[in-house]
Amino acid sequence: MPAARESLLNAALVALGDLPWSGVRMTDVAGAAGVSRQTLYNEFGSKDGLARALVRREADRYLRGVERLLAQRTEPCERLVSLAEWTVGEARARPLLRALLTGCWGDRLPVPRPVRRGAAQPAVPAQRRADAGLPAPAELLAAVRDRSRTAVGHARRSRQGRATDDPADLPQRCELAVRLALSYVIAPMGEGVAQLVRTSVGGVGTAVSAPSPRAADR
Repeated sequence: MPAARESLLNAALVALGDLPWSGVRMTDVAGAAGVSRQTLYNEFGSKDGLARALVRREADRYLRGVERLLAQRTEPCERLVSLAEWTVGEARARPLLRALLTGCWGDRLPVPRPVRRGAAQPAVPAQRRADAGLPAPAELLAAVRDRSRTAVGHARRSRQGRATDDPADLPQRCELAVRLALSYVIAPMGEGVAQLVRTSVGGVGTAVSAPSPRAADR
């Protein structure tokens, strides 16, 4: 029941805006979604299962947003700038995403506990995926870095109109853009992250070559 599942997840997220997770009741979530309490348990198995599903959906939404931004037809460096700005804005507005990216889970959030050993697998495929495990901050960052490297590398080759090797430090530059965004999530500053990303990863749109020895002598 995909529609019922989404309605339940939305209802749980709305409830979480007003209450700490410990105060969110399954009965109230089911009532707000307009389905029976049994349907809720059929979908998620337990309140812990609901927590895992909420966090899994948040991670998936973030990665889909990353892919959408990286697919823009803009300069390679500007794609990383857009990604960093968007990550900062989304993490500030979405507490679950902030916790996923930083590993800092407050008392109000549904900390996703692992499935008990020996527990029966849920019948719902989406819940089996949620129960299989959630990405740690380092894993999520690596996923964004790898997507960025692929998109930026493809954009560079398309701009140059020929096959070319990517700069050796391209993965580091892509990771740096994400890490700079996370630093702004953790320690907000008055100035935006855009200029810092441009300065730090500048040149990502073109191949970077070292000066010739003769030029260096001048």
